[in-house]
Amino acid sequence: MTDRHARTRHTLFERETELVAVDEALDRLTGSGPDAGGGLLALSGPAGLGKTTLLAEVRRSALTRSCTLLAARGGEQEQGQPFHVARQLIQPRLAGRSETSLRAALGGWYPIVGPALGLCAPGQGAPPDPQGLRDGLDWVLTQLTVQRAPVVLVLDDAHWGDAESLGWLAAFAPRAEHLALLLVVAYRPDELPAHAEAFRGLSGRAGRRPLNLAPLSAAAVSTLVRETVGEHAEESFCREAWAVTTGNPFEAVELTARVRAKGLEPTSASAPPAA
Repeated sequence: MTDRHARTRHTLFERETELVAVDEALDRLTGSGPDAGGGLLALSGPAGLGKTTLLAEVRRSALTRSCTLLAARGGEQEQGQPFHVARQLIQPRLAGRSETSLRAALGGWYPIVGPALGLCAPGQGAPPDPQGLRDGLDWVLTQLTVQRAPVVLVLDDAHWGDAESLGWLAAFAPRAEHLALLLVVAYRPDELPAHAEAFRGLSGRAGRRPLNLAPLSAAAVSTLVRETVGEHAEESFCREAWAVTTGNPFEAVELTARVRAKGLEPTSASAPPAA
């Protein structure tokens, strides 16, 4: 393990189970034995528990293994834009090509998939059949995977994904086990919208349970606090930091940042105003 890798993992307090799952999934993806293949990892938990930080580790580990990376993030303001997530995932791999090159890459799916991915203008006539469009996206992602394997697809904030993309990914996910493709998605379970019902059962359909992130323990928050404000932080201050943040890593980091910005001493006397 490199120093950089060690430092990265040191910041991921109490996420050993999740990191092991990431390593095992990437080992299967890049391996050559009978168990080699793709699949799904789902990271579930409320805001601030470190899902995005874990996805950054997935991306880093994937690139060190020479995987092709496809990445997207749901957006609260973009939920109503059909195939917004799909465009983020696939468009960068095809954008900038000439029409001739795009037609060669997309084959007969060019007039159907091209407009949905923002690669060409819509043609005349009625819009494509939704199932036909999903079939075309299946074909494009499968071809990308075959050509650029192994592939890691990372989707953050999936609870803010558009209905069309989430429905497509939910239907496609079981196929990943038969391809050199690992899907890694992160979402807030309590914020999945009604249009994401197909997505809600995604991990179960792919044969795996979501990795549900838990709040940090008091000991982990104490370590985080002392690494930020100094080893002299009093135990009472660390306990108060854990209590007011309820073990939320993001909130704990924000609290310690305020302590440093205000020049406060990490003592029991300064804990209440810091909270």
